[in-house]
Amino acid sequence: MKLPETYKQNMKSLLNEEYDEFIESFEQDRYYGLRVNTTKISVEDFLKISPFHLEPIPWTSNGFYYQESERPAKHPYYYAGLYYLQEPSAMMPAQTLEIEEGDIVLDACAAPGGKSTELLNKLNGTGLLFSNDISSSRAQGLLHNIEKWGCGNVIVASEDISTLAKHYPETFDKVLIDAPCSGEGMFRKDPSLIQSWEERGNEYYVKLQKEIVKSALSLLKPGGKMVYSTCTFSCSENEDIIAYMKEICPEIQLIHIESPYFSRGVNGYEQCVRLYPHKIKGEGHFVAYIQKGDKPISHSSIIHPNEIPNEDAKEFFKNIQKSFDNGTFQLKKDKLYFIPDINLKGIRILRSGLFLGECKKNRFEPSQALAMNLKKEEFKNVIDLDISDPNVIKYLKGETIQVSNTKLKGWVLVCVNGYSLGFGKIQNGTIKNKYAQGWRWQ
Repeated sequence: MKLPETYKQNMKSLLNEEYDEFIESFEQDRYYGLRVNTTKISVEDFLKISPFHLEPIPWTSNGFYYQESERPAKHPYYYAGLYYLQEPSAMMPAQTLEIEEGDIVLDACAAPGGKSTELLNKLNGTGLLFSNDISSSRAQGLLHNIEKWGCGNVIVASEDISTLAKHYPETFDKVLIDAPCSGEGMFRKDPSLIQSWEERGNEYYVKLQKEIVKSALSLLKPGGKMVYSTCTFSCSENEDIIAYMKEICPEIQLIHIESPYFSRGVNGYEQCVRLYPHKIKGEGHFVAYIQKGDKPISHSSIIHPNEIPNEDAKEFFKNIQKSFDNGTFQLKKDKLYFIPDINLKGIRILRSGLFLGECKKNRFEPSQALAMNLKKEEFKNVIDLDISDPNVIKYLKGETIQVSNTKLKGWVLVCVNGYSLGFGKIQNGTIKNKYAQGWRWQ
C-alpha cells in the first residue's frame, strides 16, 4: 500500500521507535467483528446457537472476531437482528460510555448505526436514544439498522447538530460524538480514504469537529458524560480538540479510560486512549471520556400511554402481550406510531419512536419494525421455523410458504429458532408473505 510521505512523517514523529512495526501492520489482513444484540439474546445464548468460529474482542462485553469467509451477513440470524457487523476498534466508543437505564442519550454522528445499536443495548428498553446524522442518505441506512435492532425508544433524525443545540439545551444525560475525521486509522481497511486525506488533509475536519463539540457541550446536561472519538491519529483532530473543549467549557473533566490493550493519549492527555493497528487486532481509533461538571443527574418519571386511536389497530393489538411505556400512541396520516415524550417540532425526523403499522380501510397492517420489536412470546400466533428449514430463506426472499399448521388463521409472527423475522397472513397452512420488500434476501 502506497502511503503519502507527509502522513508517514507525521506517524514517525508520533510513534518514534514503534513506527516500523506500525508500517508493517499495513501488510497484514484486516480484522472482522460482530456484536451481539443483547436486547434480543444474551451473549451466552448466542454462543450456543452461533454457527461461526468466534473469538472474544477483549475490550468489549459482547463483541467477537469472525472469519471473513464465514459471511455472517448471509445468515438468517443477521436478518433477525441478533448481531451487528462492526470493525472491532469502532466498538470502543460506545463501550466506553457508561449508560444508566432511563438516560436520555444523543448519538450525534450516528450513521450507519453501529454505536447507536450498542447504546440501545445499554439502555435496555428504557430512556431514549436520539440518533442523528446530518446526511439524509446515510441516515436512511441508520434507520434500517435501528429498526432491525428492534428497539422503539429511539428518535432517528437528520439534522445539523447546531440546530439540535437550539432546540435541546442541556437536555441529554449522555452524548456520543464519533466525529467526521480524516480517517487515517482506516487506511488499511479502506485504501480509498488515502485520496480523500491527500485532497482535504486534517484541517478541513478540525473546523467541523470544533463546531460539533461546541454544540454537543451545550446539549449535555451539567453532570452529564460524553465520549469524543475519531478513527484518525492526528493530534489536531484528537487531543487538540479536547484542549479546545476545555477552553470553551472549563468545567469539563477528563475521565481516565482504563485499558491494558491501548496506548495512552499524548500531549498531556494520558486519560484518553489511542488504538493502533500494530498493537491490537483492529484498526485505528482515538477515544476521550469527558464529564461536564459534577452535578447529579435526575431522571423523569415514567409516562403511561394513551389509548390506541384506531379501532382496527386496537383489535390487532389484542394479539400482543407487551407493555408500552414512556410515550404515546399517535396516528399520522393513517400511520400509527408509539412516540417517546420529547418535543420534535422544527427537527428533520426520519422516525419518531416505533412505527407500528398503517391503518387502511377496515384493517390494520402491522409494520416490519413492529415485528422486529416483538419477542416470540409477545404475539398470540407464531410460526417458528427451524434454522435448517428451507422455508426460512423462502420467507426472507418474500415468497409464499407452506407450513404444517392448518389451524391458525390471520396474522402470524414468523420466527427462526424463536427470534422474529416478520409478519405473514396464514390460512389453511399457506402463509402470504408480509416481509418488508426493502429488507429481503438478495
